[in-house]
Amino acid sequence: MKRNIEKRLSYLYTGESFAVVMFVVVSYFINFAYPTLHLYSLYSFWASFLLLEFLLLQGSVYWYVKLKRLKTKNTSVTPIWLVQWLKKLQKVNIGLMIAGGILFVVDVLTWHPSLPTGLFVAGFIYVFACLEYINYYHIQLSYDNLSDIRYLLKSKRLKQACMSKDFKRIS
Repeated sequence: MKRNIEKRLSYLYTGESFAVVMFVVVSYFINFAYPTLHLYSLYSFWASFLLLEFLLLQGSVYWYVKLKRLKTKNTSVTPIWLVQWLKKLQKVNIGLMIAGGILFVVDVLTWHPSLPTGLFVAGFIYVFACLEYINYYHIQLSYDNLSDIRYLLKSKRLKQACMSKDFKRIS
């Protein structure tokens, strides 16, 4: 059982960390290959992209700490300091989401009437980041293993996110 949890936490930690690095690389190559998207000229792109990266870093740290704790202390219970830190970051995340929405309005007003296609790319990233926030902090949206799928089929409802459970544990 411990080995399965260890593998799962390792998978989550490495997946989030890999995504942080790869999204930077992919954005660079997309901007290089398609300069007419004007991605790097859009405030909304930067707000959305940095929000997504920030959320992925939070997820990486969360899963890494749980993994290390399981290996060293034989428990995957999230330490109180990390839960408190994430609770503070939750407010920062909401502020960044609001700022991102405002920057979309700024970009639309700045680029109107010839809106660059990159604005739609930025919108996609923004929606993805908001879904990632929900997945981490409220309701689990990612069901990528047999156990999760079985739970979903049996209960016919979405799981509470791990961080949300941790917040309830310390309140």
